[in-house]
Amino acid sequence: MLSNRVALILTTAIAPALWGTTYLVTTELLPPDRPLLAGVVRALPAGLLLVAITRRLPRGIWWWRAFVLGALNIGAFFALLFVAAYRLPGGVAATVGALQPLLVAVLSTGLLGEKMTTRTTVAAFSGVAGVSLLVLRADARLDGWGIAAALGGAMVMATGVVLSKRWASPAPLLATTGWQLVAGGLLLLPTAWIVEGTLPASLTAANLAGYAYLTIIGSALAYALWFRGLRSLSPTNVTFLGLLSPVVATLLGWLVVDQRLTTAQVLGGLIVLAALITAQTRKKNNASTPPPLVPVERAGQRPCVAASR
Repeated sequence: MLSNRVALILTTAIAPALWGTTYLVTTELLPPDRPLLAGVVRALPAGLLLVAITRRLPRGIWWWRAFVLGALNIGAFFALLFVAAYRLPGGVAATVGALQPLLVAVLSTGLLGEKMTTRTTVAAFSGVAGVSLLVLRADARLDGWGIAAALGGAMVMATGVVLSKRWASPAPLLATTGWQLVAGGLLLLPTAWIVEGTLPASLTAANLAGYAYLTIIGSALAYALWFRGLRSLSPTNVTFLGLLSPVVATLLGWLVVDQRLTTAQVLGGLIVLAALITAQTRKKNNASTPPPLVPVERAGQRPCVAASR
């Protein structure tokens, strides 16, 4: 039988695996050149659905905390990802984004008191190397603003991941997830309107199916699993799972649209998987070491409780 921790890691990994399907759904089903619209549709309807199901609105300090987390994890991240995608080849943007586990590990040392281990550092750099072999091309062009946007996207989501752990919500998981999706979608809505204009004149059945998939599966389900993992696992462990996205995207390209898979890509995928396993594996002699204490709000007071790892 799987241990509770392994089971939680595996269910959390479903989220980035689902996000890895986004590229195929976008290219095959959605209208072209509307990435910000896709971001709004992914976030806002999914958030409103979860809020309607839970019937729970933020209270007190959580009005601004939900907005900050929604901006970092969704709104600002999607916008920066849009800029990076337009100014960089996809392989370059994905490789820069693979720095996120390292950024989370560094931020966790300051904000959560977690220790930056050699194992984590090696796994983080191995993950970047693996993703670069998987998706980077020798003729890839570089653009200063594109690189800055990709780095900014990795940084804002890394910050959002760590703050999601530090600011433990007293509300149910689905409610907190819904708040963030609504906040991120509302932040993206005017940006999408200014940059891309109004909705397409007509939407096909394939377009509607693609948007429905991104809303229900790619956002409502995926983000609920992601934030569930963050509630119980170290943010560093969780963010390493994000490296599964380019692996799944590459495999789907090979399986569905008959893209050629090179030896370098296979090697890169194996390196990424090795980095994931290394990051999730804990030394036996550390198993009895108590985890660091982080502040958690609960019922109006601020006791210290052990952070889950």
